[in-house]
Amino acid sequence: MDATTSDRDGPDVCVIVPTIREYECLREYVANAREHEFDLSRLHFVLVTEDFCDVDEMRDMLNELDVSGGVFDGTRREEWYEANGVAEYDHLVPAASHAETSFGLLYMWADESFEYGVFIDDDTLPHDDINYFGRHMENLAFGGEIECARSDEHWVNVLYQNADEHGLYPRGYPYAAMDETVETDSVAVESGEVVASQGLWTNVPDLDAVRILMDGDLEGQAQTRTTADDFERDFVAGRGDYLTVCSMNLAFRREVIPAFYQLPMDDNEWDVGRFDDIWSGLFLKRASDVLGKRIYNGDPLCEHNKAPRSTFDDLANEVAGLELNEHVWKVIDGVGDDADSYADAFAEMADALAEGEFSEWNNGAFLNHCGEYMRDWLDCLDAVSRTPAVADD
Repeated sequence: MDATTSDRDGPDVCVIVPTIREYECLREYVANAREHEFDLSRLHFVLVTEDFCDVDEMRDMLNELDVSGGVFDGTRREEWYEANGVAEYDHLVPAASHAETSFGLLYMWADESFEYGVFIDDDTLPHDDINYFGRHMENLAFGGEIECARSDEHWVNVLYQNADEHGLYPRGYPYAAMDETVETDSVAVESGEVVASQGLWTNVPDLDAVRILMDGDLEGQAQTRTTADDFERDFVAGRGDYLTVCSMNLAFRREVIPAFYQLPMDDNEWDVGRFDDIWSGLFLKRASDVLGKRIYNGDPLCEHNKAPRSTFDDLANEVAGLELNEHVWKVIDGVGDDADSYADAFAEMADALAEGEFSEWNNGAFLNHCGEYMRDWLDCLDAVSRTPAVADD
C-alpha cells in the first residue's frame, strides 16, 4: 500500500504543530483538506504549546473542526512522560522552543498506528490550489524520474532554481558553500525510496538573520520575497550532497524518527539556537544516503507569513552556532557507512559528536552536548517502545 491510501479505521498521519500564537492557521489546513476531499479521518493533530498559552481555546478549536487531536502544554507533556515511562528523558524536549517538535516525534513513536508525520509551523498557510496533505502523501509514495541537483560544494541551495534572480540562500546554508556550481540531471526514484517530503515556501523566505540584515530588513522578514515562480520543478539532492531541511512544511515516514531528533536549542549554557531542524536535516540526509533513500523537495508550497520581530533578536539566537554550522556536516559526513537502520546511522553520528574534539571552534563543546542528547534520544525511543501506548484525549 502506498502513502496516498490507508486501509485502517483510525488516523495514520500525525500532524505536529508547535505553537504559542497563531494556532488558528489549522482552520485553513483543515479547510484545504475538505476542499480537496482529503480523508480527514486519517489526520490526528498534536499541538505542542506551553502552559501560558490558550490551551482551552486550542482544544475548543479542534472540537469545532471535528478532527482528531490533542493539545500538549508543559504540564500535559510531563504527564505524558510519566504515563509512558520516560520521565527521566524529559530534558530532551526544551520548553518554549521550536525544538519541542521532538515531543511530537515521541508521541508518534508511542503509537504504531501512525505511519506518517507532518510538521506545520503556525505562521504558515496552505495554497488554495494545492491539495496540501494529498500532495505530501503523493510525494512520499513517489516513483519515477525527477530532477536531481548537485554542486561542487556538496551543498544544494533549495532556492537554486531562480537564485540568479533573487540571490537567496536559506537559513542554515553554510557561508563557505556559497557561490557553488550547480549541476542537474534526471534520476530514477523507486516507490518507497522517498522518506521525507519538504514543501517549500512563498512570501517570506526562510533566511538567517545575517542574510536578512544584508537584504535590508530590521524586522526579521527580509525585503526579497519568493513566489511560486521561484519553484518550477520538484527535485532531490544528489547522494553525498547536503541541503537545508526546514520543518515548517514537512512530511515524513515513521521509520526516520530515530534519526530525526530536533536538537536541544535555546535552553543551553552556550545559548545556541535556531539550528534544531537544520541539523536534524543533516542527520536525516546522511542516514538516507546510507540507506538508499531520498528527500523530496518542492510542492506543496506553503505561504510563510513570518510575524515582524527584531532581526537582531534572531541574530543573537543564531550567532552562537554560526561557526558550528559551517563544520557540523563535515563531522557526520562519512559516518555510519555500514549502518542498516536509521537508529544505527544516528548512533554513529551521536558517537562522532559526543566523543569529538571541537575546542578550535566557538562553543565547540555544544556539539559534545548534542551527541550525548542524541544518545539519550535513542534510549528514550527504546523505552517508549517497551511501554504500552497510553490513550490521551
